[in-house]
Amino acid sequence: MTETNPGDGTEPEAIAEKPITWEALRAQQPGDAERAALQTSLVGQARTVQRNGWDDYRHAWSNGEVAGVAYLLGDTELLAELDETEGTVLSRFAGDLFGFNGAGKDIKAGLPATQAWFAAARAQLRD
Repeated sequence: MTETNPGDGTEPEAIAEKPITWEALRAQQPGDAERAALQTSLVGQARTVQRNGWDDYRHAWSNGEVAGVAYLLGDTELLAELDETEGTVLSRFAGDLFGFNGAGKDIKAGLPATQAWFAAARAQLRD
C-alpha cells in the first residue's frame, strides 16, 4: 500500500478503492443474524455478571456494553453511575439493532422494536 503524501493528491490504495460515504453508512441496516448475535452476546455478558459480579467486567467492557447489561439486569444504580437512563440505553441500542435510518424510525415511534428486543433478551436470561 502506498503512503499518503499530503498535498500531492495520492491516497492509500484501500481508501482510493472503496471510500465510505455518509449515505452508505446511513443506509446500512443490521440483519436478523447480527441482531441475534448481539442479543446472544449481551445475554452471555449478563449471565457472567450474575455469576461473578461486576468487578472484573465494569472497566473491561465498553460503556455501551456495561449500560446494556445493566439495563438488561435492571441495575438502576449502575445506570445512574454511568449517567444513563432507560431512554439513553434504548436509543443507543436502537442504532446497533436497526442502523441509522431504522433507529430514527424506532425512536420516533417510542422505541417499541428496541424494547421488544430487550424483552426477548430478558426472556433468554430467565431460561
